[in-house]
Amino acid sequence: MRIKQIREAIEQLIDLSRQQTLKELNAIKHIGIDDEKKAVILIITIGALGGQAEHSLKKEIARTIKLGLGYQGVRIQFEEEKCVISSKTKFIIIASGKGGVGKTTITVNLATALARIGKKVAIIDADIHCSMVPRMMEMEITQPDITEQGRIRPFNKNGIEVMSTEFFSEKGKPILWRGALIKSMLSNFFFQVDWNPELEYVLIDMPAGTGDAMNDISEMIPSASVLLITTPHPVATEITVKTGLGYKELHHELIGLVENMSYYIDPTTKEYHYLCGKDGGIYAADELQIELLAHIPIAKPNHNFIVFDENEEVGILYQDLATLIILQN
Repeated sequence: MRIKQIREAIEQLIDLSRQQTLKELNAIKHIGIDDEKKAVILIITIGALGGQAEHSLKKEIARTIKLGLGYQGVRIQFEEEKCVISSKTKFIIIASGKGGVGKTTITVNLATALARIGKKVAIIDADIHCSMVPRMMEMEITQPDITEQGRIRPFNKNGIEVMSTEFFSEKGKPILWRGALIKSMLSNFFFQVDWNPELEYVLIDMPAGTGDAMNDISEMIPSASVLLITTPHPVATEITVKTGLGYKELHHELIGLVENMSYYIDPTTKEYHYLCGKDGGIYAADELQIELLAHIPIAKPNHNFIVFDENEEVGILYQDLATLIILQN
């Protein structure tokens, strides 16, 4: 609660080097409290270090924290903004309550649908321990190139920029990282990759449930929206509701929910079969008071591993979903 109070108190302050608020710039990267010294610890990115803009912002933050909130001290670490993605880029977290509900499949097909409409799109594969985006997109797994400026060059498939730990890990070996290493890699994905500065949408394929990555991403891009994925199964929907409530506590906007594996159509009889249950997405959406944006059936693409062509029945559903996302953002 105190962290929220501090964030709300300083996020409207302006970085004069970029003429935008800290909230607009997603500049507040860390907020901590030293209870023993009654001090606030901050990590904030700014447009340029060492100038009048830094001095002015430091003075305003100290005044707000000490006089406005009553803390005795404040320690601020300013970092020069390293992210080359525009502040106008829309970040969409693709989240689920549990694994196996098709979250990555939704991410890849939604990104593909947005690209077909002409949007500039990227995918960050934040599911560090189970990074599947490159393989689902049928990409060659190789080490990325480094630019002359020392940034990581993202891969590109079908007009979609992609970054994943799969490009860095040794084939056949598991990633056994814990919190600090995972956060460091996620930070690299956001701030050390040579992303197209004109990206309009960045989809973040998250690990299932709530955990370190959820909090880490919230610190890096607190203004990201969330698209929740579930199946109709009661277990999946119950956990999805908890995950949605977790993102609400972190002050992310829930833009809607997609029910995947909603039904199966028998190709011979054309009958609908509800193999994973029925109406679970309606229940989860009602509990979270958000819109159910799509029912995606169990189906196999005609020509690709998981990507549906835009004229296939399921491909049309993804194009409709992409249009809804654009209208909401």
